[in-house]
Amino acid sequence: MRRRIRTYATAATIVAAATAGLGLPASAAVSAGTAGDFNGDGYADLAVGVPDGAVGGVAKAGYVNLVWGGPKGIGAYGSMRVSQATPEVPGTPEKGDRFGASVALVDTSGDGRAELLVGAPGEDVTGRGTDAGSVTAVGGAAKGTGPGSVVLNGPSVSAAFGLAVTSADLTGDGRKDIVIGGKDTVVLRTANGTYSGVVTAPMGDRAPVLATGDFTGDGTADLAVGYWSTTPFTQSHVRIWSWDATDQALANTWNTDNAGVSALAAGDFDGDGHDDLALGECREIADENIDDPCGPEESAKGGGIHVHYGGAASGGFGFRQQTLNQDTAGVVGVAETGDRFGAALAVADVDDDGRDDLIAGAPGEAIGTRAGAGAATVLFGGPAGLLDAEGEGHSVGLQQNTPCVPGVAETDDAFGAAVATGDYDHDGRADLAVGSPGENTGSGGVWLLPRSSACYSSAFTPAELGLPSPAGALAYGRYLSGR
Repeated sequence: MRRRIRTYATAATIVAAATAGLGLPASAAVSAGTAGDFNGDGYADLAVGVPDGAVGGVAKAGYVNLVWGGPKGIGAYGSMRVSQATPEVPGTPEKGDRFGASVALVDTSGDGRAELLVGAPGEDVTGRGTDAGSVTAVGGAAKGTGPGSVVLNGPSVSAAFGLAVTSADLTGDGRKDIVIGGKDTVVLRTANGTYSGVVTAPMGDRAPVLATGDFTGDGTADLAVGYWSTTPFTQSHVRIWSWDATDQALANTWNTDNAGVSALAAGDFDGDGHDDLALGECREIADENIDDPCGPEESAKGGGIHVHYGGAASGGFGFRQQTLNQDTAGVVGVAETGDRFGAALAVADVDDDGRDDLIAGAPGEAIGTRAGAGAATVLFGGPAGLLDAEGEGHSVGLQQNTPCVPGVAETDDAFGAAVATGDYDHDGRADLAVGSPGENTGSGGVWLLPRSSACYSSAFTPAELGLPSPAGALAYGRYLSGR
């Protein structure tokens, strides 16, 4: 099996830092230990961003809740809050910082412990202005937290750095680089501390959607970016950038225009050894019908997923494509307006067959008469990808009314607004975490589905973890760390 270098992201969900940002040796390699293990106990942990949480009475200063993994997975072993009031974390909690608007657990130092990476797009930066934004890295530790440092501050007023971030070795030098999304911009910071713009364009005040994977098949990660806006004119893009060693910069190497997406995910869904790219909640956004960038128009109803496959056997990256929604044979559910199928994506080899599977959240899914109760669907990869040779899928649906899943589907629970995978019980199989930020009238919660199935599933809420209960809703579970 080739080394997996891909990551995936929904907007403002995944964040990563270079070793230089932590003051670590430049030669430090990424550990092959348990991914996402902050405290080094051998179990993956989950970071839940709570950017709307108050800290010391300061509204929307934000914090991150680290939920510990263990033999029973996450939720049974307590948690820890990390904020700018934590001694090792730089900065001070301020109103509207929204620390935790993007989160991830990534071992950038190679010491076997993951660092906590956090975006705070509302951070005011001295000399740069209000809402310049910032990304912070906090070292993992057996107890408490290790040293923290600022990875990168936004350059100017309202730059909002930290809306979205991801990390991979994009330059091919063996060290992780970081890509930071802000307002109308995406910036690359290499591991040696230099940075340059990747794209500057209207993004409709939304976070750019980022993902990395080896789409060119050269052994080095590439960057995929999705963004769209209707002002000053309608435009929408999903684009890939690859490292140009001659120019020492990322170069735009592939595009599909007029496609608006809410999520991107890289995975080898057909098991051919080449990364594929899934476009979540893909819909055509253009001034006129041009090229059906998301496949047949009827497949976008309720939210569609459009996949571009990699590899020479597929005719080169992006040539072979598949499109599916909840009206596709073998896909659980029925496509209905407002389902938002594919609004959140995660990737893991759930059934351990050597092919990646795709988990798709549908936070707008109606369960019976309960609008917006939400659902998640596991779409299994196969020899032809997410659809077989006859164009049919193989899937399992999960929601709060599924037998063995705790809770009851209620209006506006938004189950599936965020999805993440990790081996939280260290049994060698991927588990699924599903966020439901509308649970309990907006307080929120997270569901653990061991091995991505309903059996032995559990849930935890802010109250059960002893988190403070503010007058306003926490929306706990909207921002989850990925692998």
